[in-house]
Amino acid sequence: MANYPHETQSRTPRAANQNSYAGVVQYAAERIAQSVGQVIIGKRNEIRLTVLGLLCKGHILIEDIPGTGKTTLAKALARSIGCIFSRMQFTPDMLPSDITGVSIYNKKTDAFEFHPGPIMAQIVLADEINRATPKTQSALLEAMEERQVTVEGRTYPMADPFLILATQNPIEYEGTFPLPEAQLDRFLLRIYLGHPAPAEEVTILSAQQYEHPINAMQQVITVQELIAAQQAVREIYVAEEIKRYIVDLVNATRTHPDVYLGASPRGSLALFRTAQARAAMAGRDYVIPDDVKALAEVTLAHRVIVSTTARIKDISSRTIVNEVLATTPVPGATVR
Repeated sequence: MANYPHETQSRTPRAANQNSYAGVVQYAAERIAQSVGQVIIGKRNEIRLTVLGLLCKGHILIEDIPGTGKTTLAKALARSIGCIFSRMQFTPDMLPSDITGVSIYNKKTDAFEFHPGPIMAQIVLADEINRATPKTQSALLEAMEERQVTVEGRTYPMADPFLILATQNPIEYEGTFPLPEAQLDRFLLRIYLGHPAPAEEVTILSAQQYEHPINAMQQVITVQELIAAQQAVREIYVAEEIKRYIVDLVNATRTHPDVYLGASPRGSLALFRTAQARAAMAGRDYVIPDDVKALAEVTLAHRVIVSTTARIKDISSRTIVNEVLATTPVPGATVR
């Protein structure tokens, strides 16, 4: 049986302080989720996943049809934490400098001045990211991984916090450029919003009859409180058995017969970090296997490349990850 901490067990001084870490994370997460939930109706799980990504300092890929509230979600998130919001509409004629910015010569000062692009914000919405060319898409790689951009030999750091919410349309593929594996791997999560239920859609109509509710949104936590919550996530305890379970799941995606390329070590880290955040959001200072199982699909599926033969059989990466979950032994479970 795996040895997970419980309230009745004695703890080391380090573990005893972790209740406060979970409390910091839970407070920030609940405040943000409740605020965004007033605008995004009926998508509690998707909102919590977005907040979870923010707490993990990760970027999020939203794959869905137009009109489901992706832009509103990004704006509501930014307003809830008082961050600078920026939106980029990706098109085939977009250039890398349209994202990062450009240096322009100033005759008065006899020097080049850097004019920052829309990437130099805190909450950035990259709308229909797969409509831009691969060269333009690659302009995001440095910002997503190293949290900086380099223009004409000079490096400019990103503000803290920094989150990219990218969207792509899963239906309309004409005139699009599929995201390369290196860029997909840099997204912490891939989520789907989907249509609201009929009753929820009626609520949306009533809420927006006179004015959009996002106009009345107020900041609910400070940036400093968010940064403190992001740091607290990393203090959540993860047992060695849980770490091994995460690695076993990721390794299983690499050896699956229907997989051409499995999840990378970055995928293991993504599952590790999001499990910490989920535990803290639930008020726990330790991770349990259910945290890992709940987040495996959203953290790993977009990193798995299905073989050509499997695609012909209509086998998706999400199906493969769920199959891996069903066949990988869970730590602490009794084998029948």
